[in-house]
Amino acid sequence: MEIRRDRYLRKIISYMWDGQVKVITGIRRCGKSYLLRTIFKNYLLTEGVPEDHILSFELDLARDIRYRDPLELARTVRSRTEGHPDPFYLFVDEIQLSDEVPNPYNPGGKAITFYDALNDLNSLPNLDIYVTGSNSKMLSSDILTEFRGRSDEIRVHPLSFSEYYAFTGGDKSDAFDDYAFYGGLPLILSRPDETSKMEYLQSLFSEVYLRDIIERKKVKREDVLSATLDLLCSSVGSLTNPNNIANSLNSRQKLNGNNTVAPNTVKAYIGHLADAYLFEECKRFDVRGKDYFDYPNKYYCDDIGLRNARIGFRQQEMTHIMENILYNDLRIRGCAVDIGVVYGTGKNRSGQTVQVAREIDFIASRGNRKTYIQSAYALENEEKAAAENKPFALTGDSFPKIIVRHDIRKRWYDENGILNIGILDFLLDETIL
Repeated sequence: MEIRRDRYLRKIISYMWDGQVKVITGIRRCGKSYLLRTIFKNYLLTEGVPEDHILSFELDLARDIRYRDPLELARTVRSRTEGHPDPFYLFVDEIQLSDEVPNPYNPGGKAITFYDALNDLNSLPNLDIYVTGSNSKMLSSDILTEFRGRSDEIRVHPLSFSEYYAFTGGDKSDAFDDYAFYGGLPLILSRPDETSKMEYLQSLFSEVYLRDIIERKKVKREDVLSATLDLLCSSVGSLTNPNNIANSLNSRQKLNGNNTVAPNTVKAYIGHLADAYLFEECKRFDVRGKDYFDYPNKYYCDDIGLRNARIGFRQQEMTHIMENILYNDLRIRGCAVDIGVVYGTGKNRSGQTVQVAREIDFIASRGNRKTYIQSAYALENEEKAAAENKPFALTGDSFPKIIVRHDIRKRWYDENGILNIGILDFLLDETIL
């Protein structure tokens, strides 16, 4: 049975032959290669494209290692396609592994990179180019300048719960419990038992993700990178910043002198983890003041199973796990996501009236449309329900407001028009938002 990634396939199809380089990005092992070389390739074959007109290079395999030289890649592709009357498709997997090579015509000048090769090949009128990559610095920010506006980015995530459940079927609650524990990396579904799933997830950090970061970023303090990762995994759904993490590391490990961890080091390492798509930063936004705060912010892991594995499958606080899953699902649906901050009045310890900041878990935005969302594992009493609802009343606007809960199954609206909906109902209903 094939895992369907229809959301991404539709997006790729919509970009075909638009003159742009299609860049498929995301964390390693999330299914980018399968999407391109199996799902999209099968689509092309069913549309009548001859298989020998689909040129595929996998730069993470020894058989294609010579194509890490961008000049060799460009020469080979040109020799097969240039001047040919038929259209061709080029797939290059894990493009960030491409090497920089000296310019043979100007040895002392700027090195040749894969950007140069792809820009060159993109000038061929009968070639449509698709690449995958697992480093956001190389394939998101730099791409805007290096490809000079000639690229489309398709961000792929691990399986959403709806994709996961479409494959597994069965009892929805049982499926969600497994998803909340092991996450949505596609290969998890082929692992035969709990032990093999846990071992697979744990090995990814040491053998793939951390190794990639250490080698590519030339990390000097591997211990600090590892400890920063542990703290981020432990604090998903909690406000933090590089200063707090650095202070915590120095205190826990009793570091001093030259061994002290600086906040800038932690900030750089968090950036490395984000570049590898392991974590995303979610900023706080003043809803009425229309401005972002610098710190503190929250960090969410791109796959909850990876987060659980990193901390040894301990700290299974469902409130934070559910919040992380909900954040990821909003991102998968194409929303920009912020944490909302609104202000109301309250009393301090002296009984004085003061301004109090209150938090809305997520502001999910698409264009000019926003939806305010609270993630609530359970609302056991009226006091808890009032606390979750109160920030909504302080927004000063009429955008939709939703409380996603684990303790209900049937959705309903309260007297203020706020939708209360169960987490399973929300994750499986693609029409919401």
